[in-house]
Amino acid sequence: MEKRVLCFGDSNTWGFNAKDEQRFSKEIRWTRKLQKHLGEDYEIIEEGLNGRNAVCEDQLKEGLKGLDYIYPCIMTHKPLDLVLIKLGTNDSKERYSMTPHNIAMGIIRLAGKVLHNGVGRNEGDPEILIVAPAPIGKDYMHVDAYLSMGRDADRKSRDMVPYLKEMAKENGFHFLDAGQHLKMGETDHMHLDEEGHARMAEILNDKIREIFNEKEMG
Repeated sequence: MEKRVLCFGDSNTWGFNAKDEQRFSKEIRWTRKLQKHLGEDYEIIEEGLNGRNAVCEDQLKEGLKGLDYIYPCIMTHKPLDLVLIKLGTNDSKERYSMTPHNIAMGIIRLAGKVLHNGVGRNEGDPEILIVAPAPIGKDYMHVDAYLSMGRDADRKSRDMVPYLKEMAKENGFHFLDAGQHLKMGETDHMHLDEEGHARMAEILNDKIREIFNEKEMG
């Protein structure tokens, strides 16, 4: 039976190409590359949305609060063996007024909504993997990304990672710090380029196999 993996994220899961502001083709997106790495024993489910954050109501655009959508999302796609949550970039926007600690708390709160809903196998819970995105590059302030993100987004996206790692461990969630393996693209310093998508697929392939190997071993 295929292991079903839900990838819940933002524009870097959707596949936003900062060079032309269109969507990368399926051959380039990390979700599809991950599917190829893992093979037919896995099914990767794409759930990326441009601008999505964990718990904040956006004053300018509707539907970006992940907390409102996570429940119908997991119910739509059940049964699920793993829910991968990769958020934190948009949560760093100045207009949300979130501290790095707040951002981590919001992501963990969102992850907790997955539990106790019977969306795993045999009405249990799926495994949960929290992926901290690579931090926003400091030069984002010199391009149009600054108009949306505002001040200190690079610092917040970097400083929230240790909090997120600690909270994930406390809650029994798996954790991966993508910033240890890759960085954002040079076009706007907050979106993955083709190389970043390829690298993301590689590190997630290793992490997901590790999670299920550990589970099978008991």
